[in-house]
Amino acid sequence: MNASLDGLLTGLSLIVAIGAQNAFVLRQGLRGEHVTPIVAFCALADLLLIGAGVAGLAALLGASPALTTLLTAAGAAFLFWYGLRAMSRALRPESLRAARGTEPVTLRSAIAQAAGFTFLNPHVYLDTVLLMGSIGARQPPEMRIWFVGGAACASGAWFTTVGFGSRLLAPLFARPRAWQILDVLIGLTMLILAAMLVHSSV
Repeated sequence: MNASLDGLLTGLSLIVAIGAQNAFVLRQGLRGEHVTPIVAFCALADLLLIGAGVAGLAALLGASPALTTLLTAAGAAFLFWYGLRAMSRALRPESLRAARGTEPVTLRSAIAQAAGFTFLNPHVYLDTVLLMGSIGARQPPEMRIWFVGGAACASGAWFTTVGFGSRLLAPLFARPRAWQILDVLIGLTMLILAAMLVHSSV
């Protein structure tokens, strides 16, 4: 069972950080839009990526610089686009009530964006597939499934906390200024991440 604990602690150490995916889940949680399917999608995606990494995808990606470069370029473009969108929203701040009532996001669009933040983010592959995969692959074969299970529990618990726990902040985000600050922070995070990806690939 130590493999489960190793997976849980390693997963928490990597996922509990400000990033594009977490920022998106937080914002959708505050808006109260499609929170359950988004949380489920992100947790399931982590499970699949961690499992694939432990099963050998980590070694494949590590041996393919061209694929890594392609993922980096696609991820930087996606983050840059979303960062500009967030900064644009900050120019027209809205209260929580207004945010729920204007420009609703369809379930298909929400899942598509969640997929973009997950699968077009090179950091996901570096952390979830390469790092988690290499750590999990060092476990004895019969314990690897326990490692993946522990890491998946960490992801599920974290996304559930961010997605549904954000509702506790709803009174704060009844003020337009709070939304403006959040969107500026999200926008800056996305743009900085995009710039870091471009810089790392040059």
